[in-house]
This record gives sequence, C-alpha cells and structure tokens, in this order.
Amino acid sequence: MRARILIIFVVAAFAAWAAARAADDPPVTQGKTPPQDVAKEPAPPPSVTVIGARDAHGILGRDVRSAANEDMGRIVDVIVDREGTVRAAVIDFGGFLGVGSRKIVVDWSALRFGRVANKSDSITLELTKEQVTAAPEYKEDTPVIVLGAAGRLQPWEFDH
Repeated sequence: MRARILIIFVVAAFAAWAAARAADDPPVTQGKTPPQDVAKEPAPPPSVTVIGARDAHGILGRDVRSAANEDMGRIVDVIVDREGTVRAAVIDFGGFLGVGSRKIVVDWSALRFGRVANKSDSITLELTKEQVTAAPEYKEDTPVIVLGAAGRLQPWEFDH
C-alpha cells in the first residue's frame, strides 16, 4: 500500500514538473524560429514642474470661514469630474469636536484661497452660515447636491 502511494506521489510530482517546464519553453512554430525579443526603447523621463513654496499648499483639513469670519468647518475631500477637473469640495460642517457634524458639498468656485500661506490660514467660502446650514448632507454613492455661490453652479451631466 505504501509503495502504491509513493508511486502515485512520484508520478504526480513528475507531471507537475513537466507542465511547469513546458510553460517556460518558447512556443514551437512550424519550421519558423520563435521571434527574438524586440529591443524596447526606454520610457521617456517624466516631466518635472517646480512649484514655489509660497505658490501652492495642500487644502485637506484646512479650516473654512465665511466672509464674515464665521466658522464653516474644514475641507475633508475634493470632488473631481470624469475629466479630472476639480468641481467641488466636501466640508465637514457643524458639530463640536467631530460630534454632530455633517458633510456638505460646495462648488469649487465658491472658495477663495487668498490666505493659505500657513497651515493655520483658512479658506474663505462665499456663502453664509445660514445657506450652509440649510444645505443637504453629502453621502457617498448617492447623487451629489452641490451648494454654489449665486448663479455660478453648472449641472454635471454624464452619459452612463
């Protein structure tokens, strides 16, 4: 009985080795030699852009304030369309220490970035606290309702 199991094991191992070796061999063609590896050109080097430290800053987590200097929350996400154009910002609004807050979406053109040289600088939103308070809550995987500055919002229309 042991000899039979040993023979089955050896045959199975040999079959697995032969299959692996056949997969590594180049394909055989009728009377033709297999194509040689074509020398591939190296990829071109990536482009490089240098942005001055005073000219650009990250905005995620930045405080947002109204023109009247009211606390409007903080930016927690950015929404882009299919072409990669920034369309809106998701703001975590209201609540205290993260409790009772909700996310709303505001049109990108309603934000002003004039004072963002330091991490402590805030971004200005051209909406009132009352307008933001009345905005519907943002929930992922549902239609996005974007609150925009007066007369500036364009609808997003995409083919499915």
